[in-house]
Amino acid sequence: MWTLPPSDTVLHLLSYVALTAQAMTAALAAGRRSMDWAGVCMLGCITALGGGTIRDVLLGHYPLVWVQNPFYLGLTAVAAFVTILIARLVHRLNLAFLVLDAIGLVVFTMAGCDVAMQVGASLTIVIVAGMITGCAGGVLRDILCNDVPLLFRSELYASVAVATGLFYTTTFGFSLNHEVWTALTFVFGLTLRLLAIRFKWEMPKFVFSGDPR
Repeated sequence: MWTLPPSDTVLHLLSYVALTAQAMTAALAAGRRSMDWAGVCMLGCITALGGGTIRDVLLGHYPLVWVQNPFYLGLTAVAAFVTILIARLVHRLNLAFLVLDAIGLVVFTMAGCDVAMQVGASLTIVIVAGMITGCAGGVLRDILCNDVPLLFRSELYASVAVATGLFYTTTFGFSLNHEVWTALTFVFGLTLRLLAIRFKWEMPKFVFSGDPR
């Protein structure tokens, strides 16, 4: 998805998978809102590329990923359009949506951490950059679909991004093979997110009625 170290082929390939997956989640969400085809493709691009765009603006990392590589706009738009054609073949759209979203969350988190490390950011900023990259696209998707974002209403989400970022960055302290560690991080993050969905692991909720009595 982004400019990555030449040796990290695994993350580079996973980034294409994540771009496609996030565009597909956007198409499924758009279908629930009966958007036209142009709206579906546009939402796919915003969802897949929005997190990275916000991260790059905050870090001053230019040119933006889709400006430098317009191919990503085409990839995400096509992925969203293809989803329109195959959506009726998917019998469990909700499960597909959650799995695809989990893939995007984990891979984009790793890619965001990578970009932050390339610009020499501190560990805290690296983790935050990873979380923004992983979560912001989905937030934009849900807001544009007039839904409460998954980030704020569902099982562990931002926490998965933080845990994935921490797990991923430890490779640089242990001098392990980057590609192997990337694959392990992907498995770790995806498993954590899917387990959170399966067993409904959630952060404590704040409930306040406003009634002092």
